[in-house]
Amino acid sequence: MTDSVPPAIDAFILALPETAGSALYGMVDVLASTGTLWRELTGESRGHRLIRPRIVSPSLKPFRCGHGIPISPDIDIAKVARPGVVILPELWLAPTDDLNARYQDVKEWIRDCYRDGATIYTACSGSVLLAATGLLDGRDATSHWGYQDLFRRSFPAIRFNPKPNLVIADPAGRIVTAGGTTSWHDLALHIISRHCSPGEALRIAKVYLLKWHDAGQLPFASLVRRQPHADAMVRRAEEWLAKNFREANAVAAVVDACGIPERSLKRRFKAATGTTLIEHVQNLRIEKAKQLLETGGQSADEIAVIVGYDNPAFFRRLFKRSTGLTPGAYRRMFRPLSGATGAETFAVAD
Repeated sequence: MTDSVPPAIDAFILALPETAGSALYGMVDVLASTGTLWRELTGESRGHRLIRPRIVSPSLKPFRCGHGIPISPDIDIAKVARPGVVILPELWLAPTDDLNARYQDVKEWIRDCYRDGATIYTACSGSVLLAATGLLDGRDATSHWGYQDLFRRSFPAIRFNPKPNLVIADPAGRIVTAGGTTSWHDLALHIISRHCSPGEALRIAKVYLLKWHDAGQLPFASLVRRQPHADAMVRRAEEWLAKNFREANAVAAVVDACGIPERSLKRRFKAATGTTLIEHVQNLRIEKAKQLLETGGQSADEIAVIVGYDNPAFFRRLFKRSTGLTPGAYRRMFRPLSGATGAETFAVAD
């Protein structure tokens, strides 16, 4: 008498013209390998597939998604009955595109799936589509750090956090958002661990050489982004600070340079950019420090002075709070990506 083989779990992965093909097909490959690939590579007893990924779309008609990658959907959303797992992968979206005016049928389908008991997973900018459904209102969520201003403007009811690589939005774990781009790796491992077993997730991680992004997104995020706004005085302040952020009293100096009351400038700056004046100065300084750590050999104490801090201990605390890493750890992470030859060594004390 043989044990019966349980049916594979259907995981419905939404594909749209804006979908990033690498995230879509990467997720398909990884999920489709659960239960079998490790055993095939190691010569263990034959396994069976644990997850069956299926590409869904508003139509069965083949189309090309981002960068012209062809997609042939397996099933249209109208034919999906009570799905258990729904995945919204990365979308190629402008940082101002909130999707509020498009895909009403898709958004209603997502809401219906959730009401019917599905668990909704998003990767990167897939959370923008989920946000447009209203299901994230009043909840915690993440996405690529480049979309934090979009969430602030278009979805103020969502508690957006650009730091973590995964955010579980509700106590039941039925809404999970993942951070930027390759955080779909983390999401895939989470899905496998939850719906199959932690052991299977570990085996898949070993097969595909997937590394959990335990440092989150902060080390990769740009702290300074040019925001579209119509306040000429704030733009003048931004331009002045871009050149003079190292000054010891940069906030007072930019107020003098703009020639308006300090309270007025601070209020207008926050309203136009979503960031306070002092936060903007700190972000400019930390971005410069990151650049120096990536390309130069100065110590953390020397860099602190270069970017405008007389107190190295304060600089280290601010750097850790802003990036999630110490200056030394940041250099170790990013120096190889910036052209180090391998013959050079740099030491930055943590």
